[in-house]
Amino acid sequence: MRLPALLLALVCSIAAHAGDLQLTLPPVVYAVPEAALSIYYDNIVLTQKPEDYRFEFTCDVGTSETKRWTVTATDKDVGDHPLEVVIKDGKGAEVDRGKTTLHVSPRNAGENKPLRLLVVGDSLTHGSVYPNEIFRLMALPGNPKLTMLGTHKPSAVKPGVAHEGYGGWKWSDFLTKFAPVAATDTAGPLARKATSPFIFPSADGKTGVFDLKRYFTEHCGGVPPDNVTFLLGINDCFAASPDNPEQRITDVLKSAEKLLAEFRKAAPDAKLAVGLTTAPNSRQEAFTANYEDKYPRWGWKRIQHRLVQRMLTQLGGREKENIYLVPTELNLDPVDGYPANNAVHPNSVGYAQIGTSFYAWLKAQY
Repeated sequence: MRLPALLLALVCSIAAHAGDLQLTLPPVVYAVPEAALSIYYDNIVLTQKPEDYRFEFTCDVGTSETKRWTVTATDKDVGDHPLEVVIKDGKGAEVDRGKTTLHVSPRNAGENKPLRLLVVGDSLTHGSVYPNEIFRLMALPGNPKLTMLGTHKPSAVKPGVAHEGYGGWKWSDFLTKFAPVAATDTAGPLARKATSPFIFPSADGKTGVFDLKRYFTEHCGGVPPDNVTFLLGINDCFAASPDNPEQRITDVLKSAEKLLAEFRKAAPDAKLAVGLTTAPNSRQEAFTANYEDKYPRWGWKRIQHRLVQRMLTQLGGREKENIYLVPTELNLDPVDGYPANNAVHPNSVGYAQIGTSFYAWLKAQY
């Protein structure tokens, strides 16, 4: 699926972040028949009280509810649907508006075509729930024949699922993390690996060498992936200053650019799909349970929202470079998609929504 360049530029400019609420939308959101997609109001604006505003969505499909706009597409909905949201305050005055495009892929898009997928991420990926969901959805009739690549298979993975997701990891860790001893994986959401899967020991064993081609040779049967997904950014930016996260975000995006460039060089035909860093649990109590008073929810919300804006600006519109954005931050329920006591790690509902977002993007590539 391709939007004309002029339309894409127009959509990006309109859907960015203009008003006081900093309404932030990606240029395209993706859906597939029978796979529910939602845009949660709390995830698209910067406010501590989204309930104080009225969100009016205009689209020829979908329904507005109390906390979200949602659609479960049907076969007759295949195609592109303009979507506009107008936000009004309690007095009915407009305070922000934005536009995006809903793209619904055919349920048989890519049917029986081979698809080699590598999933890269942090503890959200290590937990393996959303990779499992991608695999489950791809096993439904009408889908490509999926092969999941990767060296990491924690206890939670289903048969056929693998990835490169490690608790606590940042973009830069995949480029530099190396220990001159054998790595030992442990179970649990905070499990870490001592060395990046893309780094191999030098001749003397004391230093590491980043070598994606060797990784593909030794762990992917000598064939690069067709698609690589990335879901990172929480560990990179969590401790940034909410009042001024710009330099930290700049450094993070430099690391992201380096890793993406390495993949482009080693796998020039692979599509690289960067998930927009997920929005947090809406409950302050979850942040208190995890971090006491050190990291309040509103601080991380401000950082995460700004990170998404910067990702859209820097990484958006680069499909000619095989770099794509996946709106994983939209389709994640900030209340029912999280346990009451975890700030940034979803429950099974939220993880399934992340998996659906990646699945819908993958279907749109056919």
